[in-house]
Amino acid sequence: MAEIILPNNWEPRDYQQPVWNALEAGIRRAICIWHRRAGKDDVCLHWAAISAMERPATYWHMLPEYAQGRKAIWAAVNPHTGRRRIDEAFPKELRATTNEQEMFIRFKNGATWQVVGSDRYDSAVGSPPAGVTFSEWALANPAAYAYLAPILLENNGWALFITTSRGRNHAKSMLDMARAEPDTWFSQVLSVDDTKAISREAVEQQRKEYHGIYGEEDGDALIEQEYCCSFDAAVLGSYYGKELSKAELDGRICRVDYDPERPVHVSWDLGVSDNMSLWFFQVVPDGINVIDHYSANGYAIGHYVDIKKQKAYTYGDDWVPHDAKVRDLSDLGDERKLARQRLTVMIDLGLKPKLVPMHRVHDGINAVRVTLPKCRFDKEKTAKGLLSLREYRKEYDEKKRVFKTTPLHNWASHDADSFRILSMAWRGEIVPPAEKTQAEIEAAKQSVKAIGNYTIDELWKQTKPRRERV
Repeated sequence: MAEIILPNNWEPRDYQQPVWNALEAGIRRAICIWHRRAGKDDVCLHWAAISAMERPATYWHMLPEYAQGRKAIWAAVNPHTGRRRIDEAFPKELRATTNEQEMFIRFKNGATWQVVGSDRYDSAVGSPPAGVTFSEWALANPAAYAYLAPILLENNGWALFITTSRGRNHAKSMLDMARAEPDTWFSQVLSVDDTKAISREAVEQQRKEYHGIYGEEDGDALIEQEYCCSFDAAVLGSYYGKELSKAELDGRICRVDYDPERPVHVSWDLGVSDNMSLWFFQVVPDGINVIDHYSANGYAIGHYVDIKKQKAYTYGDDWVPHDAKVRDLSDLGDERKLARQRLTVMIDLGLKPKLVPMHRVHDGINAVRVTLPKCRFDKEKTAKGLLSLREYRKEYDEKKRVFKTTPLHNWASHDADSFRILSMAWRGEIVPPAEKTQAEIEAAKQSVKAIGNYTIDELWKQTKPRRERV
């Protein structure tokens, strides 16, 4: 077999050399916020090839969603050479097998490399990875690294985070952390002005095209993110970006103390999957104090009951989606029956579930927009939930080049859905005790019942199937 030198017919560009040098020097963590078409994935593919030959182990290239991997990495062609990028980085002479369906390569020395998605980070099978590239990290589920970090630490593995900027989210937080840890992290931000890899004329031409597709405001924001690496530009299609930026400017994302004199209510994203999200909030005379947040997946309801006990607040109600009541009485499949069991378990475990008013998703989104200006968030305890609210956005239809009327379902959805329940719960139903008259209290008792207090006949009358769902 002819001698193969890695990296294969490739060398870093001048502006890529610093991260390459850092990796060769033994740095195991790196975050690169580089502009679009700066060659981020190429660097990581060639580094993975060298790593696989030097240390036979498992290596992953992770996209935000598994479905993206085939187009963005596995089938991607280098326009300058006409060859697939994976064939350039991983010469076929080094491979034992190539599985097109699973986007998986096994090398002759036993090492493996695979394209995976952060939406399935906990379901990948096989040996734990010794190296992971988190591509488009700003759009990925941050829980993926939280899950994999201990594995990589134990394996003395490496992790590379590559992305364009997408607002002040977990990528920006990681960049700030990395800058403070130069001995163990490499960090770099490169705009087109830094690399000169794309001319300003080409960027301005792209700006005109974005204006035609997204409109002037969103088009400019996308240029600032993709080519200028700005973290201050609005996230394209964000539902709550402006409201959260205003909250930050107003100083309402800060330390928020728990008031033991007031009940802590909890809003739940109670779906039929095992992802759950809880927001802990107190209604005060001048607004809403959002004092805590918790989300996880893979646990039964008892786990969340234990979390509530550990936090040791004085609790009020547990607010759940109104549609949960419909699922409770339907006989339309196992998923619906599972929802019924969960509500029953909530009551059996001593929780006090209440139903928010029935509403369309978009009505709930508008309720969130009305609610956010009234909120103060504990900066530390609600950090993860705030990331989700910032990332909750409209889905974009690439073919029609318009935003869809439905939200994009991604890692941020559960936290955003739970906050929508919060926004529907406090309005007219939860009022601070000092603000409530006796007549209002009696009226509230008549209009809202705990699920456990409904009779079957009462529930049935209120739960006729709805034809229209959003």
